[in-house]
Amino acid sequence: MTLVLAAHGSVDPRSAAVTHAVAGRIRRLRPWLEVRPAFLERTTPALTEVLTGLQGGGVVVPLLLADGYHARVDIPAIITRSGAPVQQAAVLGEDPALVTLLRQRLAEAGVSPVDDELGVIVVAVGSSNTAANARTATVAAALARGTRWAGVTTAFATGTQPDIAAAAATLRARGATRLVLAPWFLAHGVITDRVAATAAALDIPMAEPLGSHNLVAAAVLERYDAVLTAAAAA
Repeated sequence: MTLVLAAHGSVDPRSAAVTHAVAGRIRRLRPWLEVRPAFLERTTPALTEVLTGLQGGGVVVPLLLADGYHARVDIPAIITRSGAPVQQAAVLGEDPALVTLLRQRLAEAGVSPVDDELGVIVVAVGSSNTAANARTATVAAALARGTRWAGVTTAFATGTQPDIAAAAATLRARGATRLVLAPWFLAHGVITDRVAATAAALDIPMAEPLGSHNLVAAAVLERYDAVLTAAAAA
């Protein structure tokens, strides 16, 4: 049963590089599993192309953090049009393992969990779906657990409020004297470059995105396995 790893796609090659790197990690974790990266836009191979050429059944796992328009509308429509015998898995979402990885990226940027003067801004892509935004906002609370930070809040890089400046003001009002950005993104790209520019203008350092990591690969496999388990139980 092929695992089709469906990523957003970008004009920035760094984004596709992370997708292919995650696919490589999945293959190393399960050498017997066929893994096919695919993209929704601006990058090849397109998801439509991969599904059309698929031999046998498969599971489409969205390499997406938010359960927004792409996961709810675009991918199901592409699957239906293709006629391929595949099922769609859940997005990666607010997986605890990915929150752990985000905490690791902050540590790599020199952030201490006991810094009680620090405010952390989790910055993510906003969605037109308010429920998806609400789910994304839960990452901040999960990230804060076990720390002594002055506060953790969410900012959205696109689509909705609060933006980074508003989130920074909120944390400073809570007593934070220093701030850091924690990007809730899988890869660098056009949007993260814009976020980095905003952060630099506000003199706020920024950690690295989640990137390619075995925790990301394991989260993808959990979504894949959940579909197979549900199908076997049906």
